[in-house]
Amino acid sequence: MDSDHKKNDFEAELDIVLHDRPKIPLLAACIPLVFMVAMLSLNVFIFGDDAVSGSNQVILMLSAAVASIVAFFYHTSWKEIEEGICTSLKIAIPAMLILLMVGALSGTWLLSGVIPTMIYYGLHILNASWFLASAVVISAIVAIFTGSSWTTSATIGIALMGIGQVMGIAPGMVAGAIISGAYFGDKMSPLSDTTNLAAASTGTELFTHIRYMMITTMPSIVIALTLFALLGFGAQEPEALASDEIAIVLRENIHISPWLLLVPALVLVMILKKVPALPALFAGVVAGALFALIFQPDLVKSIGVAEGGTEEFAVYRGVMKACFGDIAIVTNNELLDGLLTSGGISGMLGTIWLIMSAMTFGGAMEASGFLQRITQALISKARSVTGLIATTAGTCLFSNATTSDQYLAIVIPGRMFANAYKERGLASQNLSRTLEDTGTVTSVLVPWNTCGAYHATVLGVATLSYAPFALFCLISPFMTLVMAATGYRQVKLTS
Repeated sequence: MDSDHKKNDFEAELDIVLHDRPKIPLLAACIPLVFMVAMLSLNVFIFGDDAVSGSNQVILMLSAAVASIVAFFYHTSWKEIEEGICTSLKIAIPAMLILLMVGALSGTWLLSGVIPTMIYYGLHILNASWFLASAVVISAIVAIFTGSSWTTSATIGIALMGIGQVMGIAPGMVAGAIISGAYFGDKMSPLSDTTNLAAASTGTELFTHIRYMMITTMPSIVIALTLFALLGFGAQEPEALASDEIAIVLRENIHISPWLLLVPALVLVMILKKVPALPALFAGVVAGALFALIFQPDLVKSIGVAEGGTEEFAVYRGVMKACFGDIAIVTNNELLDGLLTSGGISGMLGTIWLIMSAMTFGGAMEASGFLQRITQALISKARSVTGLIATTAGTCLFSNATTSDQYLAIVIPGRMFANAYKERGLASQNLSRTLEDTGTVTSVLVPWNTCGAYHATVLGVATLSYAPFALFCLISPFMTLVMAATGYRQVKLTS
């Protein structure tokens, strides 16, 4: 992705945030945010993990309405609010399209046997005691080479979730390990859009930015790996694995072949060749459908017959159903039957609704000038270098929760704090690293953020269930604060 082009696009889209407005009282700017946090907390208390199934979306829309009403009293017209919402939604469209494609990909990869094959071979290679640490390393390698935590979850992440479930490891732990590795690789990859964006938006040379991130990122991943190794220490192989029952059941119901691994390999190669994510995933969907016809013709036909009741066009119905709807491979093994299912594109619609609602709230907050007002109040309290970096980190967290998009959580603080860092004599890489350590990695911890919603849907684990185990993402912001407090290797501006 062209980072300069992305930067220019964001600057154009965010002009609405930064233009001059009448002075807005801080208390008034905080009203929509307080309303949202209070109501979302009530939702989680009442609905639990099911809050993302609809009630959170309603609260986010209501919060946008509250923001619009308050903004009206401070000379913001509905037209400006509407333009802000449309701008915010426009930014989220690529994420929503990718979600649709991932839904189709998960269905065709299940139907073709790609996912069962990855699970089958993974069970023979990975050990339960070292599985969590291995999942971190595998996900990190894939993310470094693809530059995308999203692609990592949608490909190897789905297979690792299946393997972990068969091994009897808590899904939240497995998802946390996958996300930890994926976000480490995403941060350290020169192919990553967020890495390029953080460097470009602060005027930092890309590899200077990556090298400087290693000061906080390497200790964070080492600590996370150590903790995952301890979590997995002494884990016992489940009885089903000892008797090879799972492998036998998979072979009895699905044609397992190493040739099927060509499908995920194709997607990874395309990403390595810098093919954008959407066409690369589309190629994965097409390849999955073709391999389903070649390797699983009877399975495709049976799903098509179940859908339509007749054999006429059954193959076509089977492939289409895998792309857009619910399918399941029935094995009469309770564990596998719960694992070998897919919701296709329709399974992603709830997440897309959540993203649209969140971006509507974020757009209203931006257009009203409330985000700018709150951020300015935070900047005015930063009296020291440590305070400035801590304030930047807090603003990134705040942006992830309010704008619901990690790109905005990088760009908004990056633009607002640039002069403050210069005035304190700090080189730009201090800012770019802080944006990544807090803006990029914490986006996945917010249930209504595009990243949190995406990974929860793709991995099949609620955000609040995996968040305590996304150790790398939790440690990184604290590591930034530790380095800021000690002043370790802070780079000063040279005259």
